[in-house]
Amino acid sequence: MAHLTELWRYPVKSMIGESLQTSQLTLNGLLGDRGWATRDEVRGGIRGAKKIGSLMRLAARYLSEPTLTNPVPDVEITLPDGTIVRTSTDGLDAALSKALDHEVKLFSLQPVDALDHYRRGPADSEDFLEELRDIFGRELDEPLPDLSKFPPVVFEYETPPGSYFDAFPMLLMTKQSLQTIDADVRRFRPNFVIDTGESSAGLPENEWIGNTVRIGECELKVETECPRCVMVTRGFADMPEDRTVLRRVVKEANQNLGVYATVTKPGKISVGDEFSVV
Repeated sequence: MAHLTELWRYPVKSMIGESLQTSQLTLNGLLGDRGWATRDEVRGGIRGAKKIGSLMRLAARYLSEPTLTNPVPDVEITLPDGTIVRTSTDGLDAALSKALDHEVKLFSLQPVDALDHYRRGPADSEDFLEELRDIFGRELDEPLPDLSKFPPVVFEYETPPGSYFDAFPMLLMTKQSLQTIDADVRRFRPNFVIDTGESSAGLPENEWIGNTVRIGECELKVETECPRCVMVTRGFADMPEDRTVLRRVVKEANQNLGVYATVTKPGKISVGDEFSVV
């Protein structure tokens, strides 16, 4: 029987997240997911580990469980040297900036109409193709992803206003696709990992695109594939930097791994919930 085998939430965008047993799925995604993010105080704009790679060496957890009335509680962040800081800590931004070797400021989720907060900062390169190759970690002989599948809003804003998601609120992967690429799930930062029960390797989630899937009492519309970027190569926790991971994704998975989804029926979600394509 296909079922949900892993459930992940990331309190701070691009930082190491939390493995959960149960949570609440809302129309805006997993409750508390990407409730905080760092703003680049050098170039401007909300920035993740595509640009500030050392963000992935920091770990974040909520000090209290998010609720519908308080979806973004305070967080505790563990720095690479083991120091623990909280969102209530005096000098928090200075401590984060020192750990990242880059000046940043931590923000909780801002209102959807705070457009300047979400607007893209300047690119690092005036050459658009060079900028894309840097973000997506592509070699010169590798294809760039098809960006037409993304909502137009993400070309003007770092994240869709009112959220800190790259493009869509949910990312789904299968145990089988991870086995195909032979890589640690933590590199790919999904919300849900599904075990389809298939014994053979492959990329079964690609067959869900355009369909609705049901997990327990919840339903999601699978929108498109997730093109992988340089983040999957970063070193963090007990994993070293490894650029061969991205090479395998480009070669063996047509540069996409996992699928983006939107929520159509919210509800409680738990590891072990049955999965099906509606």
